[in-house]
Amino acid sequence: MSVFSLFARLVGQFADLLQPLFHASAAAAAIVLFTALVRLLVHPLSRAAARGQRARAALQPRIAELREKHAKDPRRLQQAVLELHAREKVSPLSGCLPSLLQLPAFFLLYHLFSSSTIGGETNGLLGHRLFAAPLGGRWADALAGGGVFGPAGLVYLGLFVVVAAVATFNYLRTKRMMADNPVAVTAGSGEQVPGLGAVNKVMPFMSFFTLVTVAVVPLAAALYVVTSTAWTAVERAALYR
Repeated sequence: MSVFSLFARLVGQFADLLQPLFHASAAAAAIVLFTALVRLLVHPLSRAAARGQRARAALQPRIAELREKHAKDPRRLQQAVLELHAREKVSPLSGCLPSLLQLPAFFLLYHLFSSSTIGGETNGLLGHRLFAAPLGGRWADALAGGGVFGPAGLVYLGLFVVVAAVATFNYLRTKRMMADNPVAVTAGSGEQVPGLGAVNKVMPFMSFFTLVTVAVVPLAAALYVVTSTAWTAVERAALYR
């Protein structure tokens, strides 16, 4: 039995358990539950990433001293910074792990609700819905079927509203954090590294790109993204206070 068949069976079993409460939307509720379970498993890494970020922030004064010391030797500066991180047991990439470990779950859902067959059998999960919207459909299908304000279109509008609210919250929080802790990455001359200003301006808007993802992937995968994005906003607000 393939991993996709096992995963399909798991989602189906979750849906059966939740059917008395959520009826026709039981599979959608199962995806939300599955997302919560994934995020709970990843949460220890998220906590470690938060500790890592605080540790990296504490190293900034020492890194500034290294920049001044090795202003004319960028290669030596890079080596010295890496050695400092190694001595203090701080990984510059620790913040990426929680996001990377969620990708397999997203791609499993994407494949599961994009395929007409699973393990050589008809994919019964494609018949499940979130209210009027099929979990295997996309926003383009909803627009073609009834327009923006059709039954399926309204489901997507609801998801877009949730994502926009979370993205706005993240935008305001990121702007506040960047104002309180400005990133000071400088070249040897003491001038800001070219392009960093543009990156800092774009960073607060990154959460809004989730809207594009929700619009183009199957609704089941979009539901995973929306749930995970909302979880991330709450989690970061708690961990990065």
